[in-house]
Amino acid sequence: MDMNIQKYMAFLKTVEYGSFTKAAEVLSYSQSGISRMINDLEKEWKIILLERGRAGVRLTSDGLKLLPHAQSVCTEYRKLQMQVDELNGLQAGLIRIGTFSSVATHWLPNIIREFQKDYPNIEYELLLGDYKEIEEWILTGRVDCGFLRLPTHPELQTIFLEQDELLVILPEAHPLAGCDRFPVAALCNDPFMLLEKGEKAEVSEIFERCKISPNVHFTTWDDYAIMSMVESDLGISILPRLILRRVPYRIVAKELEVPAYRSIGLALRDQRSASIAVKRFMEYLQYR
Repeated sequence: MDMNIQKYMAFLKTVEYGSFTKAAEVLSYSQSGISRMINDLEKEWKIILLERGRAGVRLTSDGLKLLPHAQSVCTEYRKLQMQVDELNGLQAGLIRIGTFSSVATHWLPNIIREFQKDYPNIEYELLLGDYKEIEEWILTGRVDCGFLRLPTHPELQTIFLEQDELLVILPEAHPLAGCDRFPVAALCNDPFMLLEKGEKAEVSEIFERCKISPNVHFTTWDDYAIMSMVESDLGISILPRLILRRVPYRIVAKELEVPAYRSIGLALRDQRSASIAVKRFMEYLQYR
């Protein structure tokens, strides 16, 4: 890679993470190497790009003006590399994927294993977040593609993958553990553990649709914290079927009397400009 491009990427990652150390980890450099590249840029351009402090680093006003231009250079460099990859065949490449925990745990390992049989030299960067964070990562180019609940941001192109049913989870000794389908009204009878973060929560939408107000005692985005609390008889919850595969907890999962689902899809900014590695990966996803 051209040394100047390396310096620009070091600059972008340092700004993104607010830390020389974290940027070094992502780019596989030493912390001193990242710091030295930023210093070199500042000497070459005769300006101060970053303010250093105990809390990390942040952009100066001059750095803020130059940041979009550095981003543009790095974006065009990636496009150049994509074209080179296409001309040479898919021998190497990097796929950056935004995902949430259930997909990362239960889908991606098998998909990547199969993909690597044909393309063993492809590398992967996985970022875990909530729906809103993943949308933002795709829109800003932080990731190439991401798994999301559909529908999503109107500027994104999407591929539908699966309907994932939402199930009520109960302690094994719960009085309704033996029922065929869990009554919606009974969601209000126990303390409720709510899986929610950000603006888009399918469980809250169930409450609104059914016009009920469960007694929410705990809110988190950690699926496994929810399961552990339910196992400890602290309440009940609703989780997607996908995350309930091979769970290590002593809990019972029941379908709702009024079935509810989330639609899972893959999203990206523009399929036409996606790298050949991402395009091949998308093909594997659709036939997983």
